[in-house]
Amino acid sequence: MKISKEVRRTARQLFRVCLVNGKLDESRVRLVVNQITTSKPRGYLAMLDSFAGLVRHEVESQRAVVESATFLTDDIQSNLKASLSEKYGRELTLEFHIKPELLGGIRVKVGSDVWDGSVKARLEALKASLS
Repeated sequence: MKISKEVRRTARQLFRVCLVNGKLDESRVRLVVNQITTSKPRGYLAMLDSFAGLVRHEVESQRAVVESATFLTDDIQSNLKASLSEKYGRELTLEFHIKPELLGGIRVKVGSDVWDGSVKARLEALKASLS
């Protein structure tokens, strides 16, 4: 579905309305979606789609997924959270997952940024360089 510039612009304006002190306000998002679905302006489906994409991107940028081969202690988890929050300049929500296939090290994903310090990634890089 092709989205017109006007619809995309309106979705961005509605998204900005949902930001309170630089953070997404869930109640405002629900209110905006409810208002759009109730009033059904021209191109409202495309507007909702564009708005949902903006909200999804914002939520992903506030969440960090940390994968490790073994369980990380509370001390390591809190240090990681503090350093990532400092790097991004905002409070992040961290999710910790155990992935034994990483063999060692950690992989961190924040939005579209990925840092892979796992043994598996290093071995794959070494394998690629030898091929």
